[in-house]
Order: sequence, then C-alpha cells, then structure tokens
Amino acid sequence: MKVEVVIGWPRRYRSVLLELEEGACVGDAIAAAGFDSADGAMIDVIGYAIHGQRVALGDRLGDGDRVELLRGLQEDPKEARRRRAADAKTP
Repeated sequence: MKVEVVIGWPRRYRSVLLELEEGACVGDAIAAAGFDSADGAMIDVIGYAIHGQRVALGDRLGDGDRVELLRGLQEDPKEARRRRAADAKTP
C-alpha cells in the first residue's frame, strides 16, 4: 500500500512517499520515512494524525493515507491576538 508521511515547519515541509506492507501501522511508516532527531524532525513532534484525525503509533494504515507529524504551537493563539490588538491601539 502507498502512504505519505509529512511534517511541516513555518516556511518548509518534508514529505516522504512510501510503499508499505498491508497491516503496517503509523509507527512503521514513520520509521520507514527516516524521520529522526538527526534532521530535527522528531524533536518537537507532540502527536500524529491521518488526514487531520489524531491517531496513535500503533494504529493501522490504509492505502493512500497521509500520516502527519504534529508539532506544538510556537505561541499561544490568544496571547498573540492580545498582543496584535494592543499593537494596533498604539499610535
């Protein structure tokens, strides 16, 4: 089966297309993609998703799935909005 493993950063992303055996799981795909701490990809991963739905490493993959490595937020969205609003008020 064919799957894609993707991780994104603010201005770039890395994607690897794989051909895996039937019954492979999310962890198998990540290992086969070669994402590790050497290239910085796995250092800030906080979760995994398939087509936007959270999954665990042991969840089975289907043909055509896109495994997404999820990173933590760089900034609290509420705090960023407050800062932008305060900046807009300052003349």
